[in-house]
Amino acid sequence: MTLANTGDWSKHHFFRRALRAAALAGVLLLLAACASSPRREATFKPSHSELADEPARAPENSIGTANDVLFRAMALVGTPYHYGGNTPAGGFDCSGLVDYIYRNAANILLPHSSRDMSEMNGQKVRRMDELISGDLVFFSIGGGISHVGVYVGKGRFVHAPNSGGTVRLDDIDGPYWRDHFAYGERLLD
Repeated sequence: MTLANTGDWSKHHFFRRALRAAALAGVLLLLAACASSPRREATFKPSHSELADEPARAPENSIGTANDVLFRAMALVGTPYHYGGNTPAGGFDCSGLVDYIYRNAANILLPHSSRDMSEMNGQKVRRMDELISGDLVFFSIGGGISHVGVYVGKGRFVHAPNSGGTVRLDDIDGPYWRDHFAYGERLLD
């Protein structure tokens, strides 16, 4: 081995070690960035609903379908809001979310507006404590029916509330929603 070859080998070895160290530093920086990035708002907050202690109830003749509706609804929590949206990939507005859930879990096609959904022939449920899992829940905001979600039980419902937000789980008897609750509608049973 000549001195020139030894120098080349030494430079090559130094370069490989520097490259490995840089790669390791990059991975560590990436992991640190992931660990310190801002967290999204928790989508599953502990319930403060007075209805949380109520026993979970489902429609007697449609327990399996109600479970499918609930699992589908819960799986979509965190999906972005998109006005007019009706798919997980494109995002959801409130009625698009409810239609997607019922179409895919119960094979029930719903109109694409909360107002039209509220006019369907289903059993109206006027009191929150009489809701059962899978019921549609309607809200009157600024006049007629303008918002819809799916009641999942224990005082909680899944809905797509607003632009810039995501599909989320909320207490139906929380301060805002309690004041705007119109009624529930039972399509399963």
